[in-house]
Amino acid sequence: MSTTGIINGLSVDIEDWFQVGAFEDVIARGTWDSLDDRVEGNVARILDMFAEADVKATFFTLGWVARRNGPLMRRIVDAGHELASHGWDHGRVFRMSRDEFAMDLERSRKVLEDAAGLPILGYRAPSFSIDKRTPWAYMVLAEQGYAYSSSVAPIAHDHYGWAEAPRFAFKPLPWSDLVEIPVTTAELGGKRLAAGGGGFFRVLPYAFSRWAIRQVNRRDQRSAVFYFHPWEIDPDQPRVNGAPLKSRLRHYTKIPVMAQKLEQLIREFDWGRMDMIAHREVAALQEAAE
Repeated sequence: MSTTGIINGLSVDIEDWFQVGAFEDVIARGTWDSLDDRVEGNVARILDMFAEADVKATFFTLGWVARRNGPLMRRIVDAGHELASHGWDHGRVFRMSRDEFAMDLERSRKVLEDAAGLPILGYRAPSFSIDKRTPWAYMVLAEQGYAYSSSVAPIAHDHYGWAEAPRFAFKPLPWSDLVEIPVTTAELGGKRLAAGGGGFFRVLPYAFSRWAIRQVNRRDQRSAVFYFHPWEIDPDQPRVNGAPLKSRLRHYTKIPVMAQKLEQLIREFDWGRMDMIAHREVAALQEAAE
């Protein structure tokens, strides 16, 4: 475990292999019900991994998935983890109107709360799709009573990113306690580097992630925010051969070694739920404003 005493945010974005952004133009939503549902087995494996390491995390979950896997949602909560929203069906926020986004939030939240028996207070936009094009998104989240969002990747990327956003937690609305907690980036030579998990963690050497989290914890004295997906530990998932080569490389590269890297990561650093990180960040922002 880390010796800094800083708790980092550990999160899992629950979506199945056919719901990822890399395949959104290849696999039609109308076919999802007929495809191999692999969420339950993969999440069960993650829960066992977390239990063995004695860590707690936040599971940002699609409402579509929660509707089909109610008992699994309850198992997540009963194990002491936080259940949070990932929207309904992985639609990107910048492709929605304000009203469509509000309906997406309401629909997914109802299913998640019915399954968990607890209020849902956290949200992560699919593909980190809150950015400078969606200034209204935070108003909708605040109006619906969300306590925090972790929906921003403060980098430039071909699929997503808000390069001008702060690297660390900020209050997007002056009249609300809602806090945005961006996914982790590191700095090298004045440039921001994506270092918060997902495909970057799978593809790059483990030493890079260790260096990045240590930089955030030791130099910046802040919590890192790390995420991954259940399908990333599933080498036996179906192959989508009709997808572009770039999408297939992003999706499948180094999946066989992902679980081993995750086990090393969660044992090397201190981890906790995102709602705990949010509570601490709100207090720190309030103190700084006084």
